[in-house]
Amino acid sequence: MKTSLTAAVLAGPISVVLAACSQHKPANEVLRPVRTIELRYVNAVETNRYAGTVRARHEVDQAFRVSGRVKERRIEVGQTVREGDVIAVLDDTDYRLAEEAARQQLIAAKAKARQAESDRKRLQELKGDGSVSVSDDEHAQSGAVTSQASAEAETRQLELASNRLNYTVLRASQSGVVTAVRFEVGQVVPEGQPVVSIANESEPEVVVDVPEDHFAAFKTAHFRAWLASAPDEMFDVALRELAPQAAQQTRTYRARLQPVIARELPLGATATLLAEQPLADASTAVIPASAITQNNGQPAVWVVHRDNTKPAGTVELKGVALHGYRNDQVLISGVASGELVVTAGVQKLAPGLHVALTGSSPQGTVARTKSNTTALEAAR
Repeated sequence: MKTSLTAAVLAGPISVVLAACSQHKPANEVLRPVRTIELRYVNAVETNRYAGTVRARHEVDQAFRVSGRVKERRIEVGQTVREGDVIAVLDDTDYRLAEEAARQQLIAAKAKARQAESDRKRLQELKGDGSVSVSDDEHAQSGAVTSQASAEAETRQLELASNRLNYTVLRASQSGVVTAVRFEVGQVVPEGQPVVSIANESEPEVVVDVPEDHFAAFKTAHFRAWLASAPDEMFDVALRELAPQAAQQTRTYRARLQPVIARELPLGATATLLAEQPLADASTAVIPASAITQNNGQPAVWVVHRDNTKPAGTVELKGVALHGYRNDQVLISGVASGELVVTAGVQKLAPGLHVALTGSSPQGTVARTKSNTTALEAAR
């Protein structure tokens, strides 16, 4: 009797707890958010990205054509100059003295030439009556020719001295912006050493280095670019020049591309170049490398069902064949065209798991329920 009473007493609270639990509804399933793309085999494109910089097509390194001490500097980095503007001036004292010495040498040479010509004419007149020997006449003629040649040489020496004096003033060879200054007032600069760089801003171009294995395909690709400061403003560029020989240190090929439609680009800005090349093999598709996982040691991808044959929104692991790698992308086959392939979150998936789509796809998506929205907000 005591045992039955104890059982009845214990059964009372348990029944109350069970009744209370039965009044609560099961919580909605929280779906795991994933990103997907719709697989396409038609018009598959191989995409490569290259980091580059914006440079001027025409950039000139200017130097003095004579050596000397810098007396004056009239430009700064970032300053805009016009063709013919004075950039810097050297101390020209020695060059003025050299020009004056050359001028005096010319005066003396011309005087000797006049004297030699006068002697030749006088001896020529005396030659008729036999007062002058043939050798003296030849000597007079040779002296006149030599003196005249010396006068011509001294004329050229004066021109050279005048030119070197003019070279002490460095002028801009083209209009543009000063991108570099490598000298200061009082510095002695050697002849021919670049001291300033001037770039023409009107013709900017994107400069990238192309790896050796991309060299052949790079020539026929379609190019687009954008700046790090304006990632949403993409513009088309055309290949203008591709170096025929690789750089000795980097073993890459320098490529220069100019905007198809003229536009202003800040010199020195960081640019990203997108090279798109249609794939010759239409039986392969391009997907992000992050979508690849493994199934029993073989490559595979997670596919999201969106038809009536299997529960919509569930995932299934399908094996694929790999045909190559392209930077952060891979070429695959083995999955039907139009399938939704998961590109992010593949590490935490299991067969039959319900997921919520956070990425858009070109066609068809799984309908989002209230619990889908909650999962999306949690993922963000």
